Order: sequence, then C-alpha cells, then structure tokens
Amino acid sequence: MNKKTLVWTLALALLAGIAYGIWRYTRPVPIEVELATIDRGTVEATVVNTRAGSVKACRRARLAPASGGQIVSLWVKEGQRVKAGQPLLALWNRDLAAQREVAQRQLATAAERRREACIVAENAASDAARTRTLAAQGFVSAQRRDAADAEARARQASCEAAAADVKRAEAQIRLSQAGLERTVLSAPFSGIVARVTGELGEYTTPSPPGIPTPPAVDLIDDACLYVTAPMDEVDAPRLKVGQPARVTLDALPGVRLAGRLRRIAPYVTEVEKQSRTVDVEVDIATQPDQPLLVGYSADVEVILDRHDGVVRVPTQAVQQNGTVLLWGADGRLVERRIRTGLANWAFSEVLDGLRPGDRVLVSFDREDVKAGVAVKPKAPAGR
Repeated sequence: MNKKTLVWTLALALLAGIAYGIWRYTRPVPIEVELATIDRGTVEATVVNTRAGSVKACRRARLAPASGGQIVSLWVKEGQRVKAGQPLLALWNRDLAAQREVAQRQLATAAERRREACIVAENAASDAARTRTLAAQGFVSAQRRDAADAEARARQASCEAAAADVKRAEAQIRLSQAGLERTVLSAPFSGIVARVTGELGEYTTPSPPGIPTPPAVDLIDDACLYVTAPMDEVDAPRLKVGQPARVTLDALPGVRLAGRLRRIAPYVTEVEKQSRTVDVEVDIATQPDQPLLVGYSADVEVILDRHDGVVRVPTQAVQQNGTVLLWGADGRLVERRIRTGLANWAFSEVLDGLRPGDRVLVSFDREDVKAGVAVKPKAPAGR
C-alpha cells in the first residue's frame, strides 16, 4: 500500500469515528416507560355500586314497651348478648298486679258459687224426676209436677250462669295478665344489645305516630348479616338474583368476602343531585377473621360473567380507539389493533391481536410516548 492510499484510509477511519461519536451522543435516549406482559388468566364482567353500601343485620328491632311508664328494673346493658324471650326491662306495674290479684280472688269466689249453684241444680233435677214419677202414679197433681220441673230448670240456669261468671273471671285474669306483660320488655330474638336508652327511675314511652323517639333497647341479630348497596340504573337490567358477588370493606383492607345477590329493589331510587340507582342486597357467604360490625361501609362487585384461562391485557393499556402500543423487537413502540371480549376495570379479554409474552405500554402520562418512539422498560421500584 502506497503512502497516498494509507493517508486516505486513515482519514476515512477518522471521519467514520467522528460520525459514530456524533451519532452516539446525539441519538434520542430511549424513554423509560411502564410495560405490562400479556399472560393468561381470569377475566370477569362486573358492575359495582355507585355509592358506598352498608353492612346490615337480617333482624334488628328498636324495642319500646307497649305502654309508657317508669323503669323499675333494667336487666341488660349495651354490648350484652341475650336470648329470645329474655326480659330486658320492666315498668312500674303494682296497680296492674293488684288488679290481677283481685281478678284471681273473684275467680275463686265465682268457682265456689258455681259449685253451690250446680249442687242445688242437681238436687232440683232429682226432685223433679221423683215428682214426675209420683205424678204418673197419681200421688201428686200435675201442677206440682210442673212446679218441680220449673224449679229444676231455674236451678240449672243458675248453675250455667255461675259457670259463665267463672269464665268471665278467667278472662279478667287474662286481661290483667296481658296488662302486666305490656310493662315487661322481652327480646323477640337472640342477639346483642346495641343501645339502651333510659335508666332506673326514668320515664319511657312508645313513639307516637309520626314522632320518632329513641328506642328503649336497640337489639341486633348479628348472626345473620348482609350488605345493601346502590347500583346505577343502567346496570339494573343485567342484574339477576343469585349472581355471585364480592364484598370489600374500608374497615378491613385487603379482605374480600364472597357473597350472592339475594334481592334487587323493584323500583329506582331518585336522590337529589345524584344519579338514579337501584338498591341491591347481597348475602355474605364467608366470614372474615375479624368480627363484622353492623353499619360498616361496604362496596359490592357483582359478577355478571367469567372466563378462565384466556389471554388478557390490562384494561388501562387499551386506548379509546381499540389499539395498544406494543414494544417491538427493535425497542420501539408499534401500534397494534386488538379485539377484546369480557372486560372490567382491571383486565380485558383479548380475542385477537396479542399473545402471551407480548409487552404493551400501560402508562400514557407523557405526550412524547407514541408509536415509533424508542422506549425501555422502567426499572422496578427500589433498584
């Protein structure tokens, strides 16, 4: 190689090196983006409540005595468990107890009078029978016979009237007993006492019509709980009794309870300045380790349909035009149109356009990230 050729070769190499250096230091740096890997899994079509629901008890009774009066006995306190039929409180009822005692004595007197009247009636009936025999033999007149029969019937009527007095006295006892029972408040079912309003010596009264007053005892059956929540009226036609559901609670983060839709309200609730909703009720099938409290706020997710083992993509990766940005082999984003099936807020079923292992963009917070741009996966947090 002559000297001139060597000079040209060195010059070309130097120019190539300079050009490579300029390209290397001026080329666009790949943008770090968040990518998701396509896999197979479960996709569900679900609807969720529009506002927070509540945990409620299947039975809850706000109890008050049937009549007003002064509290003389209070056998329970808040938080105490009671059994069905257990007395809770009693009102002053000495007057009613005295009336029952009077009725019992009247019953005893009426029973003795009946016994006396019926004995006399039996004796009169025997005399009438003998008189009829003697009259048939001609020993007594027909007038005497008729008088004996009338006397027997009168005595029998007195016996029956005395029996009626006994029944009336028994009814009077039942009436006084009912009055006494109205002064004792008992538990209609087993449960826990949520609240007690009133103390010994205070006066309590049932609520007058149209004027709500605090109950004397608020009793909750916490052995049976369910969740009620409002659903958007648009979703109501897709809801059916018996559909599976999931319940989550703010008080128990991370806990998901299985449930089943048990009731759909037959009307739409219109709340001022809010969307119209349909209230639903969901039975709780599984109980958490922590006790559930009536009144907890809860969210309901009703499962309309479910596909297992399907190709799925994060829903946030699907753009409004039905495309995704696929990370190509050259490190650049490629727009790919896909066909989806079932979808929820987390995942969408992919019917066509992607396969397991593909990686797609899930973050669209930068305007310069688009098809054709070189990107690289964002490093996991903590590295």
